[in-house]
Amino acid sequence: MLVTISPNLERPKWLRAPAPVGDNYRELKGLIGRLRLHTVCESAACPNVGECWNQRTATFMILGNVCTRRCGFCAVEKGAPLPVDYDEPRRVAEAVGAMGLRFAVITSVNRDDREDGGAEMFALVIRAIRERVPGCGVEVLIPDFQGSLEAVETVMEARPDVLNHNTETVPRLYRQVRLGARYERSLEVLAHARRVAPETPTKSGLMLGLGERTAEVLETMRDLRANGVAILTLGQYLRPSPKHLPIARYVPPEEFAEFREAGRAMGFAHVEAGPLVRSSYHAADSAAAGAAPVSLSAASRPSTNRHCGWSR
Repeated sequence: MLVTISPNLERPKWLRAPAPVGDNYRELKGLIGRLRLHTVCESAACPNVGECWNQRTATFMILGNVCTRRCGFCAVEKGAPLPVDYDEPRRVAEAVGAMGLRFAVITSVNRDDREDGGAEMFALVIRAIRERVPGCGVEVLIPDFQGSLEAVETVMEARPDVLNHNTETVPRLYRQVRLGARYERSLEVLAHARRVAPETPTKSGLMLGLGERTAEVLETMRDLRANGVAILTLGQYLRPSPKHLPIARYVPPEEFAEFREAGRAMGFAHVEAGPLVRSSYHAADSAAAGAAPVSLSAASRPSTNRHCGWSR
C-alpha cells in the first residue's frame, strides 16, 4: 500500500544543510568535471555536498551516471546504461590523490545489464587507489549484484576496508521503495561478505520517514546485527522531486538519538543517526570505530527470511 501524506507537510527548521559554496567546493567541482567523473553527492542530490566537499571528501560513483533500476526514492537518472569505461579506475585514483584523501568511498549505479553487476570495476578501482595512494582507506557501497555471491567475492578479494550495502528500508516497504530488490537478498550479500572476509567490517543504512513503524526499524536493525553488520547509518528520506515517493513524516532528532542508543545496545560498533545522515557521512570515523572486533550475541543467528515471504 502506498503511503499518503498531507500536501502541507513542511520541512522542519532542524533539517537545514550548509549551502554548496566555498573554495574547496569549487575546486573539487572543477576536478570532478575535468576528470569526467561522477559523484553520488551530485547525482543523488545529497544535502551534505556543501559540508563534505568543503572538507575535501566525496563519494565517487562509478559505472556511469544512469541506473538500470527505478527505485522510488533515488534521484539518479534511470534508463539504458552507459558503456563501461575501463579508464575510470585510473581517473578515480588520480582524483583521490589530487584531493589528498586518506579515506575514499566508492559506490555505483545498479548495472543489472552486466553478469557481475559491476563487481569487476569495484575491484579495479580499489586496486588503482591502493597503487596510486598507498595507505588510503577504501569503503565500497555496493549494489546487490542481483544476489551473485561470486560478485561479492570479486569485490572482497580486492580487500576494501569497509563493505557497505544499504538495506534502505524495512521489508514491508520493499515493493514500494526498492523495485527489483529483495530484503533477504540484501541480508545475504552482507552475510556472505563477512563469511569471505570476516576481518572486514560490513555496514548498512536505512532511510526513515517513508512510512515505516518503530518496531519494524528495530527488527530490521536486529536482522542486520544478526548477519554481522558492524556499522549502521540512519537518516531522513528527502524527496528529490514530485515524481518520487512522498515523505510520510519528518523524524525528529530525538527519535534518531533513541535509535542510536538502541543500536549500540544491540552491539553495533558504530551508529551514525540523524536527519541529514547519509551512508557515507563521516565514513572515515565510522570505519575506525567499525574496525574493532564485534561479536554476535549467543541469541543472534543469521536470518534472511523472517519478513519476506511475499518477495519470493
